[in-house]
Amino acid sequence: MTTTSPLVDRIRRHGDRLAIVDPAGAWTFGAIDAAAVALAGALPVEHGDRVAILATPGHDFVVALLACWHAGTIAVPLHPPHPDAELAYVLADSGAAAVIASPAHQDAAARLAAGAGIPVVDVTQRGVVHRFSPGLDRPALMVYTSGTTGRPKGAVHTHRSLAGMVDGMVAAWGWTPDDRTVLVLPLNHVHGLVNVTLTPLAIGACCEAPGGFDPVHVWERLASGEVTVFMAVPTVYARLTAAWEAADPETRGRWSRGAAGLRLMVSGSAALPVSTLDRWRELTGHTLLERYGMTELGMVLSNTLDRRVPGHVGEPMPGVEVRLVDDTGADVPDGTPGELLVRGPQVFAGYWQRPEATAEAFVDGWFRTGDVGVREPEGYRLLGRSSVDIIKTGGEKVSALEIEEVYRTRPDVADCAVVGLPDEEWGQRVAIAVVPAGGAPLDADELRAWGKQQLAAAKVPTRYVFVDALPRNTLGKVTKPDVVALFG
Repeated sequence: MTTTSPLVDRIRRHGDRLAIVDPAGAWTFGAIDAAAVALAGALPVEHGDRVAILATPGHDFVVALLACWHAGTIAVPLHPPHPDAELAYVLADSGAAAVIASPAHQDAAARLAAGAGIPVVDVTQRGVVHRFSPGLDRPALMVYTSGTTGRPKGAVHTHRSLAGMVDGMVAAWGWTPDDRTVLVLPLNHVHGLVNVTLTPLAIGACCEAPGGFDPVHVWERLASGEVTVFMAVPTVYARLTAAWEAADPETRGRWSRGAAGLRLMVSGSAALPVSTLDRWRELTGHTLLERYGMTELGMVLSNTLDRRVPGHVGEPMPGVEVRLVDDTGADVPDGTPGELLVRGPQVFAGYWQRPEATAEAFVDGWFRTGDVGVREPEGYRLLGRSSVDIIKTGGEKVSALEIEEVYRTRPDVADCAVVGLPDEEWGQRVAIAVVPAGGAPLDADELRAWGKQQLAAAKVPTRYVFVDALPRNTLGKVTKPDVVALFG
């Protein structure tokens, strides 16, 4: 699979077609591109600088992203609801030279920028028109992902790897300029940013960005007859199901009939419970298409438009090569579990300023996912992480080690261990076993409230247990399966 030009050039070519609809209005591709080019001229940066984006989904975010590329910089998306401590970490680690902010996020941007000693540029600001068409191998995007080292790492994608992701999804999922989708996912992850935003824009389709997830609003849009594609995480489908069940019979019928008209509904970022899949099919007639991807890779495996097998994630995306290997690195036969290795045009360039972590992530040019899978006649099936310290909750992938590090900063916490507990709606729930310092009693509600001030919502433990000591093996390492057992 070949990529002919960066996404910034592809998006510009769609001219007068409708590109973005959000609560503030509707914009054509030409209007979006013109605003981005003018904003690029106002950025006090140089080629190769990192620029953080703290923007509202829709017009503001897309203009900021394209402006970064027109200016020859690396875009670093931030998630506005995250606490300052998390956002400040990303600014510091990336070495961002500036922050582009929506008017609604100016106060937060000012606080963060002051701490980092960098300027804030309002997304509405305009300067001397500046259009720069970056080469395919230039770094384009840095998305932060939690790794087994505890702190998030910046995964750097080039314009080529982004184009590779988009090309694969267009080919596999049949995107056309006549498609229209609704964005309900955060834009600091590949799922919302690339799958739901950049892919339709690259092909000339329309992306609606309501600015958040409201189940009733989403149902109304799915039933409108205008939307053709919808992508979400299992938790979103569970909440949509709950909203349908709470509605009156007439509304239920209207929603179900309308949603049946979409051509494609996709679920990803976490394992989809079969019960959720079955119920959604009863409500809409759609069998959700399950796929598998990673921040570092984009989409890797996918069921097809013609074949969807519950519990499986299909076959490799167009242009993607995969292998399953044992502990010695040898390929395993079909039916035998092994670690999934990936190679292809969509693979990221490496972790920002972490050469050792980058080197460890690859073997002979293949990226090591850390996920264990098995190939069966129905396609690939994932068995879970090779590391127990990665928890998938509500479509988010979080590091247990990072959460532990944060909670250990409290003087009244002598030690702690974080695990994921199986959960039908969330995939896993974050749980923490705490050893109080000096045996003093601790309050779970207070610990949770404190956590919300320090961590993104997905990382805050929802289950707590207090113990005198953590279970450890003879080498002194905490045994996570035994910690799980503490919760019953």
